[in-house]
Amino acid sequence: MTERVALYLQDSHDLRDGLEYAKYAEEKGFEAVWQAESRLVRDAIVPMAGYAAVTNRIKVGSGVINNWTRNIGLLAATFLTLDDLAPNRIICGIGAWWDPLAKNVGIDRKKPLLAMRETIEVMRRLLNMERVTFHGEFHHVDGIELDVVHGRREPRNVPIMIGATGDLMMEMTGEISDGCVLNYCVPPEYNDKAIELLEKGAKKSGRTLEDIDRPQLIVCSVDEDHDKAIEYTKELLCQYLAQQPHIAKASGVSQDVINDIQSILGWPATKEQINKAKHLVPDELVHKITASGTPAEAHAKVAEYTKRGCTCPILYPVGGNFKLLIDTFAQS
Repeated sequence: MTERVALYLQDSHDLRDGLEYAKYAEEKGFEAVWQAESRLVRDAIVPMAGYAAVTNRIKVGSGVINNWTRNIGLLAATFLTLDDLAPNRIICGIGAWWDPLAKNVGIDRKKPLLAMRETIEVMRRLLNMERVTFHGEFHHVDGIELDVVHGRREPRNVPIMIGATGDLMMEMTGEISDGCVLNYCVPPEYNDKAIELLEKGAKKSGRTLEDIDRPQLIVCSVDEDHDKAIEYTKELLCQYLAQQPHIAKASGVSQDVINDIQSILGWPATKEQINKAKHLVPDELVHKITASGTPAEAHAKVAEYTKRGCTCPILYPVGGNFKLLIDTFAQS
């Protein structure tokens, strides 16, 4: 392999097709396949188990689950189970979630930094097969451990990576995690400040930036027809900009554009609403924050992210031809 590259899957395809994409990505030399868990549409764990079961080498990551909705004991047991299925191939990507979705399902995301810090500490100790007593503000456990009677009792090699967006979370990620899942729908120059914050956090725990892996989600629409690729991306962006304010803020898009799109899109958004709103997404925004266009154009844009600190592009295929994207970035 000449470079690291990974595949990101969400919900626009049949779930069984995702198994085929994971196998095809492995065949083409991809390092990992990551499963999204964002809107209330498809959880990450079930597809991850499927990908792990039908592959032999490729790593399987959650990109990303949240740290609010799964009890800490169950969370650790879930990743122990995945590691049983695919030893040393599982990655836990975890994030602080986002409003208004979290609020709409009854989650009060207070003190997100402390909540994440506690989650990482307790989960890491459990996966290290320790017996844990911990009383924090968000997690309270008494003498628990992963109760393996039949199977491997050794500590599990499951890297924990935080999907950070805000400055304080980014800095803490450098301090306490194995890596950062850098966000998508941001321009390459977004990485400059993110790298500074990760390095600052790493120094707090006696590490360097090189100790922090930095895979990055990148929206990637590849088509031999440049205009078709751009059109596919607009369908995706109008939904993200309307529904995920943390991504809209990080992307640098104007509030006027967001307001116009929000005036059309409901939640859940319908196909009709997306088709009506997508024209509001400027072409220049597509080129600024995604890798969209012909295979050569997509390659060139992805390279901009790696030049600015991304260690492994996690490519989010937009449009119907997932295998074209995999072929475009094939490593074998």
